[in-house]
Amino acid sequence: MKLIFKILSVPIILVIDLFTLVCIGLISFSAFFLRLVSGIVGILGVFVLVTYSVKNGLILLTIAFLFSPMGIPMIAAHLLAGVQHISSAIKNL
Repeated sequence: MKLIFKILSVPIILVIDLFTLVCIGLISFSAFFLRLVSGIVGILGVFVLVTYSVKNGLILLTIAFLFSPMGIPMIAAHLLAGVQHISSAIKNL
């Protein structure tokens, strides 16, 4: 019974692992561009904060944080770790 389950779960594990691999590549590729956007928006946010409006400057700095490697890419990495955990749980059954 356990052998049959392992044989049936191999395609599911393969799809999850390939999906994880593609997502890791996308996160790595997009992190470079998001880092550039974050830097530009961060500098613009500081200038707006100092010269124009505190509220608009803080909004731009928040957007810069979301585009930084600690924002949206980190959320994606945590979700991807959850998918990898599911894959390893299926493998251990």
